[in-house]
Amino acid sequence: MPDYGHDLLFGSFITPANATPHEVVALAQESEAAGLDLVTFQDHPYQAAFLDTWTLLSYVAARTERIRLSGNVINLPLRPPAVLARAAASLDLLSGGRFELGLGAGGFWDAIEAMGGRRLTPGQAVDALSEAIDIIRGLWDPSDTSRFRVDGTYYQVAGAKRGPAPAHDIGIWLGAYKPKMLRLTGAKADGWLPSLPYMGSLDAITEANAIIDEAADGAGREPAAVRRLLNVSGRFGAAGDGLLTGPPEQWAEQLAVLTLEYGFSSYILMGDDPAVIRTFGGEVAPLVRDLVAKERAARGTVR
Repeated sequence: MPDYGHDLLFGSFITPANATPHEVVALAQESEAAGLDLVTFQDHPYQAAFLDTWTLLSYVAARTERIRLSGNVINLPLRPPAVLARAAASLDLLSGGRFELGLGAGGFWDAIEAMGGRRLTPGQAVDALSEAIDIIRGLWDPSDTSRFRVDGTYYQVAGAKRGPAPAHDIGIWLGAYKPKMLRLTGAKADGWLPSLPYMGSLDAITEANAIIDEAADGAGREPAAVRRLLNVSGRFGAAGDGLLTGPPEQWAEQLAVLTLEYGFSSYILMGDDPAVIRTFGGEVAPLVRDLVAKERAARGTVR
């Protein structure tokens, strides 16, 4: 697999536990202090033990200065796309261009339905997500002064005014694993955001990248238009044989391989241990950047 050449990003994936709300915010601030580029939170509005993710993102944006923010991933079935588009653009404006839109099709349908959402089949959920992406992008474009109309199967917009435009080009990153979602990622998204434990194998990553790339080509896009992000977890300690089990140097070597051979350019650490976040940001990230920069220079692929 190719190295798609994107700049490297490192982030955290923090549990939005409502039992300790100020600790959640402190971990986001710790992520910024550790030099990480991105802080993310899962979005399960039906989970009574969690803070509302959109409220949390807004609060964290106000309590940080540099770090970028995203849901990992935002639950589309419980957040209508037209309202979500305005909310995302507003948060991006208020944060000075620091918001990215990780987006998911939904999966826990009993819980979604219990909160008033509509139950969809997996295939329907992907089609609904495709419609939602079009709506979000359409509302982000106030340069088109026409009233915005979409008569979709799952979502309708009947003459809405467009805007506001976000402060920067917000990336839409999809959490995707199955072929139909991967094809949508290649055709319409700005990023692919899976979790390493769910991928199963490096061969599965290769196969998924190939589906995304083929879909991008089919849509007239460059495969490199899709950033590859990866949620990761592991353990720091003595050198081991497993992936991301060992000292920071071993982590860095393995993440560099995932960049150079499997196309990933963003690594988001799952976990709530501030010491691990500090090690990831302060030790692993600089080592990975150095290894990748040297290999790109040797290959002549520096962009």
